[in-house]
Amino acid sequence: MTQATAIIVGASSLLSREIAKQLADQDVELVLLAQDPESLTDFAASLATKVTVHGLQIDQPQTIISTLESLWQQLQAVHLVVVNTGLNSYDPSLPWQPEADIITVNVQGFSAVCNTAFRLFTEQGYGQLAAVNSIAGLRGGPSVAYHASKAYASNYLEGLSMHAQRLKLPITITDLQLGLLDKAAMQQSRLWLSPPDVVARQVVKAMQSAKRKAYITKRWRLVAWLTVLLPEFIYNTRHWRTKEQRKAEKAAKKAK
Repeated sequence: MTQATAIIVGASSLLSREIAKQLADQDVELVLLAQDPESLTDFAASLATKVTVHGLQIDQPQTIISTLESLWQQLQAVHLVVVNTGLNSYDPSLPWQPEADIITVNVQGFSAVCNTAFRLFTEQGYGQLAAVNSIAGLRGGPSVAYHASKAYASNYLEGLSMHAQRLKLPITITDLQLGLLDKAAMQQSRLWLSPPDVVARQVVKAMQSAKRKAYITKRWRLVAWLTVLLPEFIYNTRHWRTKEQRKAEKAAKKAK
């Protein structure tokens, strides 16, 4: 039986490393791509499978295309491409440069990876493209470009899935909708902030089940449902506050 091969784009993040560990335990050959490949040297050596590490400039779309094409030629076959790249920032004054950087990475870089992987899967005749996305794309939000970029990603993935159906090819597109983990971390919420290995386990399970869309972790499905249903005048009253900030606000109100 041929050993499965997976390419992980954005492999330096904590979640990507956990996904890599779990795929390695299943004897999947790994190709790890990151902007700083040297940071993955020791990690790659610790995995119990064949691993190669390469650099990838996610903010340079044309370079992304040539890098993926070159790597693809070196591999017998690629069964899975996992895309876990994303830039986020928040500044209430909305300066343009951070917005532009988010658009470059989350839209242009993301599209270059997905478009190239899909084209190569089409030539190969099969494969799975899975992208770590976010329920932040369901509505606009304080990090304006980030929320918009995640909506773009969902629509882009849906379009690729429709295209695969038109071509009648066994190419699976999986949209991994992560919860608002940054917000949960800020609020120190144990209920909504799951350990990275648990998140990775659900990601791997969703990919193996060939899910079209999955909420990670599953409990975030409820939040996603409520987010869509909330009327705008209620949705817009939400604030990114920590528990300490909320306690301080309550204390200030009582003092009055």
